[in-house]
Amino acid sequence: MEHESGHSKPNSESKYECLLFDVDDTLYPLNSGVSSECTKNIKEYMVTKLEIEETKVPEMCAQLYRDYGTTMAGLCAVGYDFDHDDYHRFVHGRLPYEFLKPDPVLRSLLNSIPLRKVIFSNANEAHVAEVLGRLGLEDCFDDVICFETLNGNNQANDTPETSVNEPKSPVVCKPTENAFQQAFKMAKINPQKTLFFDDSIRNIQTAKLMGLSTVLVGSSQRMDGVDYALESIHNIKEAVPELWKSVNKDVRLSRKIAAETPVEA
Repeated sequence: MEHESGHSKPNSESKYECLLFDVDDTLYPLNSGVSSECTKNIKEYMVTKLEIEETKVPEMCAQLYRDYGTTMAGLCAVGYDFDHDDYHRFVHGRLPYEFLKPDPVLRSLLNSIPLRKVIFSNANEAHVAEVLGRLGLEDCFDDVICFETLNGNNQANDTPETSVNEPKSPVVCKPTENAFQQAFKMAKINPQKTLFFDDSIRNIQTAKLMGLSTVLVGSSQRMDGVDYALESIHNIKEAVPELWKSVNKDVRLSRKIAAETPVEA
């Protein structure tokens, strides 16, 4: 029986067999307000829990995000020791999730694509589940790669191998090549047959280096490393119509078989 998400066996002629999705600011728009609240919570955590001087926090937060992919990975990299679960409860646990509304249009689009769909997020499992639930997309995906998947149960990994250009952190997250390699292995993904959706140009550019085809979401500006650029995730069908090619082929084939099958009374 076919999975509700439209997952079926990949067609050998199809260019893709898997779609890999970021969550925040990708499956819902940046202007929802969730991300700005998340940033406020991160800064508050740095001041109240890590006792970093308030005047230094905004610049430090931005710099760590630029250097390490997430502020959390940066804080761990520069020597702050804190409980990962406590951080996620503080930063994500108090978010105004009511800002996110069910998205039946996106649900219908995802369910109509006959390919495997996997979530790949730097966020923790509870946050990903809450966001997908609020959007009404909780059963549209076949697998989830998130913070816990990549980092175990709050245990600091040995410092992962990274390319020479990547600052090292004990936390594994996008945009490091190591995070992508782990995701491919855990979700059994062939990057050459996978289309990756993310709102971060840095994540997109690493993805391109790792062999993935890429979709930048939230901007129509094509840049280096970007195969497709969508203002909104709702524009998938206009931008990448070939994702539906096997569906149309299956429909035509079933109609042809039906037409050629004699009806016996």
